[in-house]
Amino acid sequence: MSDDKANKILALLKEGYPDVLIALHYSNPFELLVSTILSAQCTDKQVNEVTKTLFKKYRTPQDFIRIPKEELEKDIYSTGFYRNKAKNIIGACNMIVSDYNSKVPDTMEELLKLPGVARKTANIVLSGAFGKIEGMAVDTHVKRLSGRLGLTGHTDPEKIEKDLLKIIPKKDWDLFSLLLINHGRKICAARKPLCKECFLNKLCPGAFTFG
Repeated sequence: MSDDKANKILALLKEGYPDVLIALHYSNPFELLVSTILSAQCTDKQVNEVTKTLFKKYRTPQDFIRIPKEELEKDIYSTGFYRNKAKNIIGACNMIVSDYNSKVPDTMEELLKLPGVARKTANIVLSGAFGKIEGMAVDTHVKRLSGRLGLTGHTDPEKIEKDLLKIIPKKDWDLFSLLLINHGRKICAARKPLCKECFLNKLCPGAFTFG
């Protein structure tokens, strides 16, 4: 993949989605962290439905630590994988309180120490909450579209991220992830992508190959 083709894809995505924003609803770094953990294998729309009530009930890391794990599991049940997510959220809250003075850390190195936080989550929190762009969040949409568009030959998220960082300008790393996610939701679906309607189809080696 040439930088020129990648930049053409980026330009078309910017034109197609000029006002793209992160879909998760949050008002501070802690809420974004919890929302992103909940978003694993779950739609942002469903996460927003859950956190609308959740963040009124629990406002701080201390609030999450005080409640029984079973109660949190019930509160986040509809996001799926609720037992593991509850465990990770409570574990992350314990560490935030004990190691980081009750504040979400703002470096990749420290965020990756928190339970339930891999590079995708860390990148989202760093960019969305702190305005720090250290990498690119690779979720299922980014993984699928970057493969179909020929931007990477890898399937491992960290290897995909490395490939994308080489061909996308650093100032657009965060935006490119959001653009691919938006395009994946609206056009390039997993099972039946709308190739005829896609403004990237002339640049996409995977276009019209889905029956």
